[in-house]
Amino acid sequence: MLRRERRLAASVGRVLRDFDRTIISEFSSSPTLCALITSINEWIDPDANFEAFYTNIWNIDSASGFGLDIWGRIVGINRIVTLAGPIPPYFGWEEARPSTTGFNQAPFYSGPAVTQNFTLTDEAYRNAILVKAAQNITNCSIPAINQILLNLFPGRGSCYVLDGLNMTLTYVFNFALVPFEVALVTTSGVLPKPTGVKALYIYPGS
Repeated sequence: MLRRERRLAASVGRVLRDFDRTIISEFSSSPTLCALITSINEWIDPDANFEAFYTNIWNIDSASGFGLDIWGRIVGINRIVTLAGPIPPYFGWEEARPSTTGFNQAPFYSGPAVTQNFTLTDEAYRNAILVKAAQNITNCSIPAINQILLNLFPGRGSCYVLDGLNMTLTYVFNFALVPFEVALVTTSGVLPKPTGVKALYIYPGS
């Protein structure tokens, strides 16, 4: 009877094969227990759950929502990116900060500029995750960073990085960036910036 039930379970494509190996030896000859487990194996088919896990979480190419959030935590990039607003002129001395100005020309400093938060769509976030994964293992050479830029903005046009030979890197984009892309480029950490090197960004309207 048990063999017949096993053949029946296999015939309907159950994925819990060889489940009898999980039964403790002292109960392996119990007809009631074995029949119960065999029946449960027929009633419960986890194929759909495994397929959903693989599609929505495990496979980065098809993952979505919560699955991409997991990948983002693994590689170290947040779905929400932040863009700091411009700092208006305020009273001060130019030696301290170029945006300061003199008496009767600007108010006192009122604190950090207001920021804008952008939540990346699944497609934008997936692309950022793949780029961040590449950034995590890059050697930060100019060709490697240029490839990362092309992967982050496929088909958008010319973008590249320049080594200023003075501990600066300048990222140049010859196409317009929408606000969430500016935040992605400048504050998310998706683009490489070697320790001790200052990163600059040039794009239309910057």
